[in-house]
Amino acid sequence: MSRLRIRYAKRGRVRFLSHRDVARCLERAVRRAGLPVAYSQGFSPRARLHFGLALSNGFEGDAEYFDVDLVDGRAHVAVDELAGVLSDVLPEGIDVAAVVPIEAGTPSLQEAVVSCTWRFTVADASSEALAEAAAQLTARESIPLTLVRKGKQVSEDLRPLLGAVVAEPGERGAELTVDLGTKPRSVRPVEFLSALDAPELVGDVADVRVLRTHQWINVDGRRCEPISLGAPSTHVEERAS
Repeated sequence: MSRLRIRYAKRGRVRFLSHRDVARCLERAVRRAGLPVAYSQGFSPRARLHFGLALSNGFEGDAEYFDVDLVDGRAHVAVDELAGVLSDVLPEGIDVAAVVPIEAGTPSLQEAVVSCTWRFTVADASSEALAEAAAQLTARESIPLTLVRKGKQVSEDLRPLLGAVVAEPGERGAELTVDLGTKPRSVRPVEFLSALDAPELVGDVADVRVLRTHQWINVDGRRCEPISLGAPSTHVEERAS
């Protein structure tokens, strides 16, 4: 059994589709594209698609991923043409950027991704004010948070999971770009905004445009993307400097 890794973007009105709805769209797309998809065993066989970290309803993503298991020997797959074929049968706003084969034993996306880069666009805030709020946050030695995981409250220190934070002006308002860790627990974007503690700048969290720009894995000590758009012929590539 072989496996493909697929990178796609979710932009525009489709951001209001749930993760489950997007998964259904992608499953239907791989069938319509004629891929020899492998199926699970049992009473209700399902296509063997493996998804990475879920993107919350209302958020956009430029670097979303899923893996597809294929039945070997069933049909030839023209990987170089597959991104366009899949995009043509997906809803507007979901576009496949790259498809690559991956080797057996490659860690799953859920296991491999160690951090994500998020961009927050705040329409009514200045980049200077956001930069000041971010500087105050990153200067703290600890950032205690109470999180809800699987229906239970847990205490977590956000500081070890908080990476670089950059504020700058954007086309639609001030933009704040931040790296948030995923191990041992993922930090959700709304939890970061809560820790920022700047309601006078952020306002209603529902009005903040949230975009996941990158997901990161570690390969031999290097920070890489699961698929780099700069060189899609290999399954991982170092981020361009």
